[in-house]
Amino acid sequence: MMAASLLRRDKKATAAHLKADLTRTDNSSGLRQLQELLDAVLDPEKPAGDTEALDWCKCLIAGGEGFEEFCKTVRSYDNATLCGLVWTANFVAYRCRTCGISPCMSLCAECFNNGDHTGHDFNMFRSQAGGACDCGDSNVMRESGFCRRHRLRTGENVPSIPRDLLLMSEMVLPRFILYIIQYLRDGYVEPDTSTERDLQKVLQQLEPQISFLEELTKMGGAMRTVLTKILTNQQTFTELSMGQEGNLYAKKNYDKYLSALKNSFLVSVEEKAQSATADVPVGAEGGAGAMALLGTTGPGSPDESNKEEDQDGGQSVGQRKRVKLSSSTRDPRIIESLKHKYFLEELLFWTIKYEFPQKMVTFLLNMLPDQDYKITFTKTFVQHYAFIMKTLMKSHESDTMSNRIVHISVQLFSNEELARHVTEECGLLEVMVTVLLYMMESCLIKSELQDEENSRHVVVNCSEALLKNNTYWPLVSDFINILSHQSVAKRFLEDKSLLMLWMSFVSFFQGMNLNKRELNEHVEFESQTYYAAFAAELEACAQPMWGLLTHCKVKETQEYTKTVVRYCLKTLQMWFDTICFIDEPAPNQVTFHLPLHRYYAMFLSKAVKCQGLDLDSLLPDQEMLMKIMVHPLQIQACLSEIHSNMWVRNGLQIKGQAMTYVQSHFCNSMIDPDIYLLQVCASRLDPDYFISSVFERFKVVDLLTMASQHQNAVLDSEQERPMLEGALTFLVILTSLRIHLGMTDDEILRAEMVSQLCMNDRTHSALLDLIPENPNPKSGIVPGSCSFEDMLSAVADFKAPVFEPGGSMQQGMYTPKAEVWEKEFDPIMVVLRTVYRRDVQSAMDRYSAFLKQFGIHTGNPWPPYKERTQLHPCYKGLIRLLHCKTLHIVIFTLLYKIWMDHQNMSEHVLCMVLYLIELGLDNQVQDSKEDEEPCIEEHCHDSWFPGTNLLSNLHHVINFVRVRVPETAPEVKREAPPSTSTEASAYGQNLREAQVFSLVAERRRKFQEIINRSSSEAAQVVRPKSSSTRWVPPGTPPQLVTEILEIRESMLSLLIKLHQKLSSKQNSLSASWLEDMDTSRHAHGDGITAIERILTKAAARSCQIKRSIQDICGKVCPPVPPKKNSPTDKKAMDKEERRQRARERQQKLLAEFASRQKSFMETAMDVESPETDAAMDLGASEVMESEVLYDCVICGQSGPSTEDRPTGLVVLLQASSVLGHRCKGKDPKNLPTSDEEHIYSADTCGVAHDVRLTLMQRFFKDSSCLQSVSIGWDGGVYVQTCGHTLHIDCHKSYMESLRNDQVLQGFSVDKGEFTCPLCRQFANSVLPCRPGRGTEAGAWHSPTNKKTCVLVKEVEDLQEKLGLFPTESNLSKEMELVIKDIKNTTQKKYMDYGKNPGSPDNDFLFMYSVARTNLELELVHRGGNLCSGGASAAAKRSCLNQLFHVLAMHMRLYSIDSAYNPWTKLTQVTQNKDADVFDGERPEVPMLYRDVPSLLIIFVLTMPQPLRKEHFTCVVKMLFNLQFIQAVAALSTRLSSEERQAWSASGALKKSAANSEKSFEALLYHVISELSKDTCVYKVNEEETTMLSSSVWSPQSIEFSLQQFCLPFLRLSCLLQHHLYGDGLTGCLEEEEFSSLAVCLGLLPSAPQPASAVHSASCLEWPVDAFDLVSQWCAEVTGLSLIHAEQSLTLLVKDPQWAAPHLLQLPDNYNIIFQYYHRKACTGCKKVPKDPALCLVCGAFVCLKGVCCKQQGVCECVLHSQHCGAATGIFLLINASVIIIIRGHRFCLWGSVYLDAHGEEDRDLRRGKPLFLCEERYRVLEQQWVSHTFDHINKRWGPHYNGL
Repeated sequence: MMAASLLRRDKKATAAHLKADLTRTDNSSGLRQLQELLDAVLDPEKPAGDTEALDWCKCLIAGGEGFEEFCKTVRSYDNATLCGLVWTANFVAYRCRTCGISPCMSLCAECFNNGDHTGHDFNMFRSQAGGACDCGDSNVMRESGFCRRHRLRTGENVPSIPRDLLLMSEMVLPRFILYIIQYLRDGYVEPDTSTERDLQKVLQQLEPQISFLEELTKMGGAMRTVLTKILTNQQTFTELSMGQEGNLYAKKNYDKYLSALKNSFLVSVEEKAQSATADVPVGAEGGAGAMALLGTTGPGSPDESNKEEDQDGGQSVGQRKRVKLSSSTRDPRIIESLKHKYFLEELLFWTIKYEFPQKMVTFLLNMLPDQDYKITFTKTFVQHYAFIMKTLMKSHESDTMSNRIVHISVQLFSNEELARHVTEECGLLEVMVTVLLYMMESCLIKSELQDEENSRHVVVNCSEALLKNNTYWPLVSDFINILSHQSVAKRFLEDKSLLMLWMSFVSFFQGMNLNKRELNEHVEFESQTYYAAFAAELEACAQPMWGLLTHCKVKETQEYTKTVVRYCLKTLQMWFDTICFIDEPAPNQVTFHLPLHRYYAMFLSKAVKCQGLDLDSLLPDQEMLMKIMVHPLQIQACLSEIHSNMWVRNGLQIKGQAMTYVQSHFCNSMIDPDIYLLQVCASRLDPDYFISSVFERFKVVDLLTMASQHQNAVLDSEQERPMLEGALTFLVILTSLRIHLGMTDDEILRAEMVSQLCMNDRTHSALLDLIPENPNPKSGIVPGSCSFEDMLSAVADFKAPVFEPGGSMQQGMYTPKAEVWEKEFDPIMVVLRTVYRRDVQSAMDRYSAFLKQFGIHTGNPWPPYKERTQLHPCYKGLIRLLHCKTLHIVIFTLLYKIWMDHQNMSEHVLCMVLYLIELGLDNQVQDSKEDEEPCIEEHCHDSWFPGTNLLSNLHHVINFVRVRVPETAPEVKREAPPSTSTEASAYGQNLREAQVFSLVAERRRKFQEIINRSSSEAAQVVRPKSSSTRWVPPGTPPQLVTEILEIRESMLSLLIKLHQKLSSKQNSLSASWLEDMDTSRHAHGDGITAIERILTKAAARSCQIKRSIQDICGKVCPPVPPKKNSPTDKKAMDKEERRQRARERQQKLLAEFASRQKSFMETAMDVESPETDAAMDLGASEVMESEVLYDCVICGQSGPSTEDRPTGLVVLLQASSVLGHRCKGKDPKNLPTSDEEHIYSADTCGVAHDVRLTLMQRFFKDSSCLQSVSIGWDGGVYVQTCGHTLHIDCHKSYMESLRNDQVLQGFSVDKGEFTCPLCRQFANSVLPCRPGRGTEAGAWHSPTNKKTCVLVKEVEDLQEKLGLFPTESNLSKEMELVIKDIKNTTQKKYMDYGKNPGSPDNDFLFMYSVARTNLELELVHRGGNLCSGGASAAAKRSCLNQLFHVLAMHMRLYSIDSAYNPWTKLTQVTQNKDADVFDGERPEVPMLYRDVPSLLIIFVLTMPQPLRKEHFTCVVKMLFNLQFIQAVAALSTRLSSEERQAWSASGALKKSAANSEKSFEALLYHVISELSKDTCVYKVNEEETTMLSSSVWSPQSIEFSLQQFCLPFLRLSCLLQHHLYGDGLTGCLEEEEFSSLAVCLGLLPSAPQPASAVHSASCLEWPVDAFDLVSQWCAEVTGLSLIHAEQSLTLLVKDPQWAAPHLLQLPDNYNIIFQYYHRKACTGCKKVPKDPALCLVCGAFVCLKGVCCKQQGVCECVLHSQHCGAATGIFLLINASVIIIIRGHRFCLWGSVYLDAHGEEDRDLRRGKPLFLCEERYRVLEQQWVSHTFDHINKRWGPHYNGL
């Protein structure tokens, strides 16, 4: 009752009154009132959307104050010393590796910028999963990195909080939290019945309530304490959770909660018994296992039989062993039900059930700075861990959920103290491993490796969603995170049962994603599961392994390593058993995933390298080693098969696997351990056995015969060579790689770096990425090891980014130093590390380029041989591989085959064979006699070689060899056996020397027997069978016959013969060559050098060899030719000759091709503009007749352009606003980077002209206004050409063919776009060329002697001539079409300036402005003046001449009414006819207001063409007079009244003198006096000028300012004259520009005068009395009654000077832009854009792709580009640091102008390193904008569909 009355009262008053009640000592009535009020307010049966409850809570908590003030007060008591700011995905944060203790450390921008991190290794990153700021937490980062606020521990001296401030909060909040929880209970339905949407709905309704909680946590430490107390108080939970007795709703609500708990699937046995059967997932193979794992039966119950049945019932394949294993180590903590003791637990429970809503996550994390809460929350999290993962596996949104889980767990587990605590208290490790196992058991399948039928092994199925979508990622990530803490890792390594569990987990990945070779047809469907497989092995197996290895670095940790090794072996043994492996791998299948092998290998390596353990103590018996070796060797052989295209029917994905296996992120967890393991096996097994296994695996045994022909049962002949090369290369890698065999970490880093740099120059980031991380962490310097940067500067030079002429951007690159190429280039390492085979070639090409450059070797070099570091003593056995008979026989055979030119031999084979010999010479076996196992020696009658030492075997001569050859082979003898007995006996003796490889197979079988029987029996068994039997693979064609070859060679003699063969000289080595050998030049060179180097080495090691060499070389007679040698000899000779001829032919072709190319380049690059084709040096008469000839680049014909078949220039028309963006100031404007700075566009050229025209249109006649100015400053049409011409009809058919072309083009043919057929430059129209002569020459040029007045009259007559309508012809049609194109190029708004759009006047204005725009732009491109003179590159390609003709023809259709013709006003003093003009009509624009260059263009374009030069000069002279007077008038307004009087006085004197009309003083006096008639003109600016002109005007300064005023007109006239008449432009100094132009235009006599002496007035030439004319012009101004003085002044003073156009000036550091703009709200939609962009032309801030700012379906960037740049936009994307260009309907990514310290771009800010402005690039960007060359230079354009 009371509650009802309270509810009706004012909330604030009630709150104040209650608070007062509660603060009394006896507060029972207050308590009762409050409880009743809360019962009424927080009624969970009301809909959650009702905000009344929330308002009440806010008022109650504030206790009568306003909520905002209350927040402020509470904040002032904030005692937190940690920042703890929580952020969500996509937030920009920082990570500093120098300050971080944990690798997950992160800082918010504020703390980062307020701390001192100069010179640190930091980066900015976009958070993927969300995170929290660690500033102030010394567990995670060093205190030196704290920001100013948290370093001072400001929290510690905050006053303690008054008791009553939070009193109400403590009362109200428990009820409020319960209220939220009741809603959550009520809204939850099990996911199978509901849809995701229902859960989302509940959450949406609760949004305000949860946000309110989140807000509370942000109030600082005081309020957090209140909240954490409530959440972790058991009593509060028990009192409130069940609800009061009689409340039915609360009871039901609580039951719902209990049932949800029950369903959490991890509930204790009693409750589970009934539902156990129902919950087994039917058909899920691992289902039952998982059930057992999570406790279907009580822990350790005696009911074992039940368990067995249970498994069979669940059809669990091969689960028996594993399930027992897991059920015996079950941990009761994981199985018992979740029982909640406080609100925090239930809140987390619902957070999980609702799949981690972001707001809840943030709320729970915001309280972490409170230490007690942190511990409690972590325990709660661990308690719910299994449940979390279960929910994750079921979730549809597993990605989002994963991120949210990691967002929480990374905050908890990064702290070592805390992680250790929960490991001990809550068994975190057991929980994690068990949950991981449980997770993987849900997706197991039977392994098909080896024995498909009987295999009992199960592996994960890589096509399951769990693996494909990396759902296990959060779990593994947490696991790796806690293993990084030493204390936790030690616990893990000490716990045997955990290790065993982990090994069984790893074995699920052993042999996954098995590939079977397709032999018949191509696979239908290429599965892409290998991504999942490699990711799983790397993340779930390798990363934890590296984590554990970091803690096994010192002697003290030996025991751990031994344990792990023991368990690895045990698990491997189990694995061999379950897959039924005996000795031979199954053919044609390979798996790249052997994590157990790799664990074993890496722990072995660590044990030997860091812990000083003895290798043998960790190795198993020989038989086990043989088994271990098989699968890694299989992978190496398969790599070779894949590269030999034997797996091509399996599709591209198998290549993908081979590449991923060696790729930099994987190699040190995959191929490196595999090779190392094989090295260990090779060092401990019998070398002959090992070598023969290798050749057998690589399937090349059959190839290794002395016979010239053989049959190979397993390989096609084209695969034999690559496979043999593969086998030899593998042996070389195996025997020479030292990564795990004794190299230090520094040496490894150096070798890796060198090999990557040798393949290609690399950017810094690419290098960081390419160098395998694990043995050398790149972050955090390991003490005593060399850092990445130091190593880099030791081996490489930095090449700063340069520009290639094509404009392609280069990045800063590192390139190997010369001494690195010379001494350290290691081709073997390169082969090991290349993903693409072409990289090996690239490394060799770069190497040979280096040798050529330094003159070391000019031919084609062979890969250099590199000395190796010393082997660690443990691995000395590896050298025996190089000293075993089997290898020597192979080497001998191959040398022989190469010498004999047998098929399938190659230079690479020889290179590798020589490499092996050299390795053997460099690595001698010590005291080899004792090592020999007598049993082997005794029983193998291979009499090839006496011993195993390579040195002694080198010179051992082999006489006869028995071979098995096909009957057809040339070796098969046709004649009878030898007759004489001596020969016969020798012959018989040699029969025993059988070919070796029959023995290999034999030995394999024997060896197997030796192992399988006990060694005592072995001695009797090993009697070899007769040596003739041969192991024959089944199914071989039988017609092989045995033949005996006479060889009589030793390896040495073969080497020497090969030397002769390579140098193609008979006796290339003289007997004494060893003595005069210069050994230094042996390091680099080709095969010849390599053989010489080997012979020298061998001779140095043994005198006997030295003698043999001299003997062999001494036999000057050619060596005994092998049988049937003569034809091959001849063949060789022919071959050589043929080669020579082919070479000559090729040279000839190349030369011819080069000259052709050269001539093409000349025509293509320097096409003379067609006007200048007519050579000037011909006599005038000839030129008159000659027509210009054009080449059509499509049909190749040359001819004139005619009316019927016109030729046209390929042009690109584009709208441009570059001119409009010019400013008065020389310096570019700065980009604003704070709220105080702004950019104003009022001072730009475009705006100024708009204002001027609008002002004129207010007072003057419209048609006259439209002829007094130019438009096109914004949106003018610019025409440019590549200079190539084509017939217009050819062009049309070309366009047709493009239209039918289905290829995706970067341009739109429908819009008329195409690329020039010759130079491929982008174009969109064709400009017709006028028939007839080229440049107007001869008579048109002849100097004139006519008087000015005559010429003036002639010009007037010419203007009177009406333009004849051109006859209808193809040419005129084309011209009209081009005009249409030009009009379509720009937008309507840039064409219609008149009062009535579309009127002829409007059209007229647009036409002549096109000419003006193109002239002005050419001026800009020439640097704003004509000082440089000459025909610039732009002029060569200029199409102004053609453009003028097209425009002129079009404009002649409009005649100028003679009454209004400005010519008359320019040249005659007219009688005043005022009465007629002002009858209601507006006046004409006065001459002094008109734009003189516009008048010039109008005159030239409207007079009949071709115009004689004398008339052109006359027009220019008349207009110069007007321009000069305008200059004088403008100047006069800038003088103060005193100065005006002074100058008038001096001018009055001059006026009376002779020639006064050419004196500026006289004219100035006259203008001043005339304009003063209308008193107001000078009044306006009296006040201003006195302020401005502190400087006194001298005659020089006046002269200078007049020249400056007239210069733009002169430049334009000059350019026009240059294009119309082909006059050259003379270069000059800037001071002399005025006089030089005046001479050029004929205003001054050509006598060169010193620049200072030229007076601008002396250029004047008046047709009538100057003063009358000037009076008339001034009268037009003073006679205006309507116009105000100020406006009159504005029109009078126009300054034609504009500075060159510039883009905005950007700040040097990108961070300044980023920090200001990436959070700035858009001016349009007031939201912070997802993709903000900046216009670099005007600084506008726009939303890229933002739907918010779309208008009529066009996004904001495109809109802005149309508005600001007439469809050209340059935008900087803030979040990506790149620039995009929008051009019309296309766009392209231009690149970035910000580079990091290593000269690299950082697109999308992925690396987040500090970026700095690259001035060079920015200049290039500006240059491309000004010169309109974006379309030509940037190649990758795409349509944007208005979506940017």
